[in-house]
Amino acid sequence: MLPLSFGGKLGGKYIILPKFEQKNCMRNSNKLTELKIKQSKPDYKQYKLTDGEGMYMRVYPNGSKYWQLKYRYDGKQKTLSFGVWPEVGLSEAREKRAEARKKIKQGIDPIGEKKILQQEAEKESKFRKESLKITFKKVFQEWINTKSSEWTGKYTKNVSGYMNMHVFPDLGDKPILEIRRDDAKGIHETCYRIRQKLEAIFVYAEIKGYFEGVNPARYLEKIISKPKQKSHNSIPIEELPEFILKVEASKGAPPSTVLAMKFIILTFVRTVELRFADWKEFDLNCKEPIWVIPAERMKMGRTHHVPLVKQTVSILKEIRKYSGPKGYVFPQLRNQQKAMSENTLLYFSNRLGYAGRHTIHGFRTIASTVLNESRKWHPDVIELQLSHQESNKVRKAYNRAEHLDERRKMMEWWADHIDSLMIQAYDKKGIA
Repeated sequence: MLPLSFGGKLGGKYIILPKFEQKNCMRNSNKLTELKIKQSKPDYKQYKLTDGEGMYMRVYPNGSKYWQLKYRYDGKQKTLSFGVWPEVGLSEAREKRAEARKKIKQGIDPIGEKKILQQEAEKESKFRKESLKITFKKVFQEWINTKSSEWTGKYTKNVSGYMNMHVFPDLGDKPILEIRRDDAKGIHETCYRIRQKLEAIFVYAEIKGYFEGVNPARYLEKIISKPKQKSHNSIPIEELPEFILKVEASKGAPPSTVLAMKFIILTFVRTVELRFADWKEFDLNCKEPIWVIPAERMKMGRTHHVPLVKQTVSILKEIRKYSGPKGYVFPQLRNQQKAMSENTLLYFSNRLGYAGRHTIHGFRTIASTVLNESRKWHPDVIELQLSHQESNKVRKAYNRAEHLDERRKMMEWWADHIDSLMIQAYDKKGIA
């Protein structure tokens, strides 16, 4: 006869509890309570206190009490540990059991998942430990070494100098993993010009595994004030004929300096590009004469093509009488093995009375203004001939050496336009 709690004689009658009530009564009688756990004492050997559904507490002789869950997965008996009591209480252990059993039903092995999570945590810990040794300065040095094939030595030196002056004092020795947007915001706002460089450095760091998270430099342009663009003083186009007249009439100026000034007006290249021009870069004998400036001499690190027209070819043939057929086109007067000095043309301009009013770079400004205002040439073609940084607005069709026909026509128009201005100037001065 069953005990009364599950069925038996009551009031002269036998009763049988419904099956589910029997099951629930047995389950409830076996379940643990916090009191049972507290009252459990260690024995000379370990033993279990079951809580049902595969979970039990293992009590060790030293008094330690651990939660464990037995289950089958993929045909194998396995044991999952939940932690030690009382750090993990009864209610938390039951939550862990429910979560584990849910995963088992979904076909997930809790132990396998736990190992994966542990491995990921260990990997993260190792990554962080190693990354804390990697400073922003170290990543910058790695990154800039990858740019050696793209940039000129001078440009690389300029970028390094800018970093040393404006970025390294704040971020140089800081682990790159710990740099956040607020740190980047603290950099002097003159850093605006190298915001893209900063962003590229963090992209490189992410690729190399040195950094994770949001790129701190990505949106700096929205929160750092853009410095005012330093303008290069230039005279208006209306004053250019008078300037050229003064150049031609100057006394004491070497012929090579006079010719160099005329040449830079017609080609509107940068001063440094003209100073170091070498005869091997020129082809004057082909049907369409060309000057090809190699990438390593260009500010943007790209080969630049300058179509030569009859006026510029004439100047080059004249200058050859002074410089010879090899080496620098515009060498120093006293040492033809050296290029023209950096400020030769600027000092010449200053002596003509244009100090503070006009720079040699100003010829590029004049050319850009006149060519754009003429509306005869596509703005992208003008930008390419100026060798400016290509932007998203510049269509891919207009790249570097292509569309030389249009650029040649533009250079011919520019030279002819200056000639027409000079004819008017000569007439006014009564110069035959």
